[in-house]
Amino acid sequence: MRAYIFPGQGSQFTGMAKDIYESNEKARAILDQANDILGFKITEIMFNGTADELKQTKVTQPAIFIHSVALALSNETLKPNMVAGHSLGEFSALVANKTLSYPDALQLVYKRAMAMQRACEINPSTMAAILGLDDKVVEEICASIDEVVVAANYNCLGQLVISGSNKGIEIACEKLKAAGAKRALPLPVGGAFHSPLMEPAREELAAAIESTTFSKPVCPVYQNVNALPATEVSEIKKNLIAQLTAPVRWTQSVQHMVKDGAKTFVECGPGKVLQGLVKKIAPEVEAMGL
Repeated sequence: MRAYIFPGQGSQFTGMAKDIYESNEKARAILDQANDILGFKITEIMFNGTADELKQTKVTQPAIFIHSVALALSNETLKPNMVAGHSLGEFSALVANKTLSYPDALQLVYKRAMAMQRACEINPSTMAAILGLDDKVVEEICASIDEVVVAANYNCLGQLVISGSNKGIEIACEKLKAAGAKRALPLPVGGAFHSPLMEPAREELAAAIESTTFSKPVCPVYQNVNALPATEVSEIKKNLIAQLTAPVRWTQSVQHMVKDGAKTFVECGPGKVLQGLVKKIAPEVEAMGL
């Protein structure tokens, strides 16, 4: 069985999607359509923008989504048995399994990006990568701190990202290093994604999701909030709304997909981060790019 997986924020690069724009007519139409939907030439920034321009929230999230979907929808062999996406990538996965239309999903992704930006301005906050500690130890130390700081991304065993207030992250990094973490590395991000500090964005996105048409998917999506397969529209919507303030359970998602029969994981989108994580989580399966 084949699982298609879709990357999240951080996998952008200058020149992204330019090759498929120039070589694939269907992909070109998908990319051009994005400019019309968003009302600005995002493809120009994707192809020629600087790293700083690509880092703008209103650009980063839609750019990664557009690249991923253009790759997936322009590929004639795309017949997923299951799909999953890392954070933002869940929206790409929901287009690949026909739960969301491309235009509707792009509008949601743009609204999500802007809502997250506003939430970051309300609560200045950050994230940090913790390497070489057991998940339970990280969770316990975060819970012991009198600040907002939580486990946010379960990327693979021994690699967990925490999220919270600037002070909370600073205290947590010191305590986690003292507890034996190999690294406790603050990340260059604009806010505490997948933490309670994203509540204003969650409320804003919830309204947009509720007013968007969702269809019955052609295959299950393994969602970030519980790592379990979903095929019911009501459940998919509920989990997608919860996603902004809940952790990304990527390790558990991959484990469940393997248990349910996934033998090959195909990453659709810029970069190779998810392929690397899959190989660490489940060395026995095949992982490749589209």
